[in-house]
Amino acid sequence: MKHGRRPIRTFLTTLLHDFGWIHRGIGLIGNLTFLLGSILFLPSFSSLQTAGVWLFIGGSALMFVGALGEFLISLPGIRQWEENRAD
Repeated sequence: MKHGRRPIRTFLTTLLHDFGWIHRGIGLIGNLTFLLGSILFLPSFSSLQTAGVWLFIGGSALMFVGALGEFLISLPGIRQWEENRAD
C-alpha cells in the first residue's frame, strides 16, 4: 500500500516546494479579503455587514490555507526531500 502512495506524496511534495508562490498568493488574497470584510463592519457600511461577514469568513479560510502550505513546507520531511533532490 505504501508503494502506491509514493507518487502522490512526491507530487504533493513537489507542488508544495516548487509552487510555494501558490499558497503564499492564496494567503495574500485571504489577508486582503479579511481586511475588506473588516472594513465592512464599520458603522458607515452597516448595510453591507452581511457581505462583510462572508468576506471575513472567506478571508480567514484563505489565510488558513496559505498558512497550512507554509507549515507543510517547514516540516522536516520536506526539507530532507529537498536536500536529497539537490544531490
